[in-house]
Amino acid sequence: MKIALLGYGRMGKEIEKIALQRGHEIVLKVSKDSSYDICKADVAIDFSIPDAAYGNISNCINNNIPVISGTTGWLDHYDAIEKLCLDKEGAFIYASNFSLGVNIFFELNKQLATLMKTVEGYNTSIEEIHHTKKLDAPSGTAITLAEGIIEDSEKTAWKLDGKASENTIPIAAKRIPGVPGTHTISYDSDIDSIEIKHTAHNRQGFALGAVVAAEWLQHRKGVFTMKDVLNIG
Repeated sequence: MKIALLGYGRMGKEIEKIALQRGHEIVLKVSKDSSYDICKADVAIDFSIPDAAYGNISNCINNNIPVISGTTGWLDHYDAIEKLCLDKEGAFIYASNFSLGVNIFFELNKQLATLMKTVEGYNTSIEEIHHTKKLDAPSGTAITLAEGIIEDSEKTAWKLDGKASENTIPIAAKRIPGVPGTHTISYDSDIDSIEIKHTAHNRQGFALGAVVAAEWLQHRKGVFTMKDVLNIG
């Protein structure tokens, strides 16, 4: 499989390593301001920056190149990308986190939220910790976790660095050097606490999931998620 890397930072370099190990070829490496010909690729993997993601993804879809994106911070344009993909009969996957373990964690989070919905006296909160170079806060993963709880509970919103309330999930975003990503869901009462936690030890899990998603998407048409890739949920 010939892969275009749209964004060649730390994640792009890690994806390159995994892709080469799995027998694929990197035919394009795009930095922030590069112009490029996407048509030499079989599939594109976008881990760029929010300002570049929409253009990168649109370019792929318009040129009939399947594309996956793990870039966060551009989702105000997600509906437009979804429509473009369906109109052009393209192939697209967005995930806030491509780690296979995190996507299992997403489903575990939703199941726990469903169980806790019937129990009184617990306050829900989320903590996410990332390296100091991460641009957005809260992380896209934390937002996905919050949205998963909202879908299966009485909660209606999340708030960054806010206080727990009856209808709001507070998210604490911490930035510590060298932390790839840690996410903790807590349910606290006066009696006890329940926590589930995912800790990434390095970037390899994110990179592997991105390459697996690209392999899965290559010969498909439509808008998908990692639940489709992993056949879960």
